[in-house]
Amino acid sequence: MSTIHAACIALGDAGILIRGPSGSGKSSLAVLLASEADGAFVADDRVLCDRRGDLLSARAQEALCGQVEIRGQGILSVADLGLAIRPEAIVRLTIDLAAESPRLPEPPADAEILGLSIPRLILDRGVRRAGLAPLLIRAALRKQRP
Repeated sequence: MSTIHAACIALGDAGILIRGPSGSGKSSLAVLLASEADGAFVADDRVLCDRRGDLLSARAQEALCGQVEIRGQGILSVADLGLAIRPEAIVRLTIDLAAESPRLPEPPADAEILGLSIPRLILDRGVRRAGLAPLLIRAALRKQRP
């Protein structure tokens, strides 16, 4: 088991681990995605990851379950925000938040977590500010399905 500084949500049956430096918008993106019709909130700030065979399971630390920190708002109840909560998700995609990325980048290498390769997407600040993150995340999830 490993604790990762990240946020985690689920879209349908796909868990999504959102990583990035403090203040990069992990929690805000997690809340935005969890608010979608098929979205659910799993964890914020410290995500417990566990390898189960060829799968990576993610869940909240018990003390932080059902809570999210939104910069400038404090620690909020996920239920008060009207979001569904899922106790655990199988991670199918890792998102790394970056300040900037090249105009035409090469596809990123997979994330390596607990010896597993997880598909990875890098989203820069400009893409997130333009509101394109949910579309790009869903496109990345569709690419993985046969």
